[in-house]
Formats: sequence, structure tokens, C-alpha cells
Amino acid sequence: MNRHVSEAVQEMIDNWNRMQSSGFDDAGDDADRFQNSFYAMIDLLRDWFAELAVRPKTVEEALGLPEVERLYEQLPPPLLLNFETELELIVEGLERSEDARYE
Repeated sequence: MNRHVSEAVQEMIDNWNRMQSSGFDDAGDDADRFQNSFYAMIDLLRDWFAELAVRPKTVEEALGLPEVERLYEQLPPPLLLNFETELELIVEGLERSEDARYE
């Protein structure tokens, strides 16, 4: 996995941690910052997948890639289902619309 994805993962996790401890006044901004960083990381992951010589055909195969497995292990448990959903879209060659990201 390239450096850009790794940096985006770390930024997303930092934003997650910040959001978890934010006060009332900062909660909305911190949630927006986290959400934007999550989808930025997903976009970079999608780009990385597109460059693979042999692309996984299932989510299970994708999760079995060492790079994806390491990323998955870093994620906070509440994010695992969201990540798997986005990974499924990537594997299927689909992309969530901008509006659907914020519903």
C-alpha cells in the first residue's frame, strides 16, 4: 500500500480519536473532519486497488491482502462495518455518490 493511503489512515484515526473526546462546542466540526478524512482514505484506497495487477473479486479476498489486513487491524471497532461496506463497493467497481456519503 502506498504512503498516501497509510498517511490518510493515520489522519483518519487521529480525527476519530479527536471526535471521541471532543466537547459539545467542537463535536460537529470534529465529526465533519473525521467523516471527510474517512472518505478521503477510502478514495485513496480505491485508487490503490485500481493499480493492482490482480484485483480481488470478493471482500474476503480483499481483506486477505496483507496491506488491507494491516489497515483493517488499525481501525477502531465501530468503523469496521463501514469500512467493509466501502471495500465491497471498491471490489465491485462501484462508487458511492457524494450525497450518499452524508446520509
